[in-house]
Amino acid sequence: AVPLYAPTHVFTPEGMKEIAAEAVAKGGNSTVIVNRVIANMHAKHPKWVVPGPREWVFNNAGGAMGSMTVLHASLSEYVIIFGTAVGTEGHTGRFLADDWFTILAGEQWAHSLGRMDKEIYKAGDQHYLPFGQAKQYKMPDECWALEYARGNIVSMLPFGFFDTFFSTVDAVTLWNTVRISLIQMTQNLMQGKV
Repeated sequence: AVPLYAPTHVFTPEGMKEIAAEAVAKGGNSTVIVNRVIANMHAKHPKWVVPGPREWVFNNAGGAMGSMTVLHASLSEYVIIFGTAVGTEGHTGRFLADDWFTILAGEQWAHSLGRMDKEIYKAGDQHYLPFGQAKQYKMPDECWALEYARGNIVSMLPFGFFDTFFSTVDAVTLWNTVRISLIQMTQNLMQGKV
């Protein structure tokens, strides 16, 4: 049964930064840090973060390519690990949501319209993209991040699918992304999470 009160937000950007900072401080390679973050996210939010084993999928959006694993997907929030072992560059997207990108390993660069300098985010730093804003970004080499978005998550999906339809034509990636997202959104709705 769906409860009468449906929580909309169960995560916080501060919580993401805290979990990331703890994992980064303990050290290790990217795999160790990412696995530590996933375990800590599940320990802190067992009802809302999908336990392992992890399913990784490619993600092509805004001209950039990386891979991701979905820790939580609902209508009002998502939490993923996103990154690349070889670097990538593209458009952040312009969303009806706020987005926090907490670097776990490597470095992310960003360029805001009108600025002549680049923003540099390193392990432990949190890059905030406000509702309705957009930037150019680059991961110059290996980079992994804990990404948290809060807002109208469904409105973000076309950005995530557009490159698949008009560039990569990768039906496997599209199917896996839709399947994972729909399963998690449905499961969370059944638990009363909007």
